[in-house]
Amino acid sequence: TGRVHNEQAQELVKLPKQMPAPPAAAEPEAEETDPLAEALADIDLSALKAINPDVIGWIYIPDTVVSYPLLIGENNNQYLRHTWLKEYSTMGSIFMETESQTDLSDFNTIIYGHRMRDMSMFAILQYYDQKDYWEQHPSVYLVNDSGVYRYDIYAAYESSVRSPAYYLQVNEPERKAEVIQDGLKKSAVDTGIVPTEDDKILTLSTCPSRGMATRWIVQAVLAETYSTETAASE
Repeated sequence: TGRVHNEQAQELVKLPKQMPAPPAAAEPEAEETDPLAEALADIDLSALKAINPDVIGWIYIPDTVVSYPLLIGENNNQYLRHTWLKEYSTMGSIFMETESQTDLSDFNTIIYGHRMRDMSMFAILQYYDQKDYWEQHPSVYLVNDSGVYRYDIYAAYESSVRSPAYYLQVNEPERKAEVIQDGLKKSAVDTGIVPTEDDKILTLSTCPSRGMATRWIVQAVLAETYSTETAASE
């Protein structure tokens, strides 16, 4: 059910079968435009919102299976075992922390997803403990009605559910620094990327290989915002 529903979502938003490659990291200043961001800005989120207003966007990690509707529920259990069409599925949905701001204005935006055995949903996050994998898949793209946001991954690690990564309403500089430094200290990979308290952070959360006391966390920092009228008007 979950797989079929996600395929239907890709068709409804008119996601291109062949997505453009993201800009080469070695040439960040070579082009002002990002062909991938432009393609994502053209997807039709309104087609999903018309069916379920809880759809708030789309999440995409280039060259991986991560290309899914992004939901937000009345609580964090609502889409743990339900698809974006609100039907029961063990896959659930990719969903945002209920207390996070859907306009991505929080210092730390938290998104959850299952680690499925068939490698769907957030299962590929486990590979970010390998530097080679991070180098080949360094960014996460989020799309909402305002445009496209590119986040660059800076840390990947296993931690307690009480980790600073899950702090909500983080406003004080000291608290922001704690979120950043805890992730950098625990990270299995050294990306060389060090966010500041003035940045916006994205925290992706899934289950570890075994046990329920900890979570596998991948964190990224907002690197580029592509605000487009196209995304808002379609």
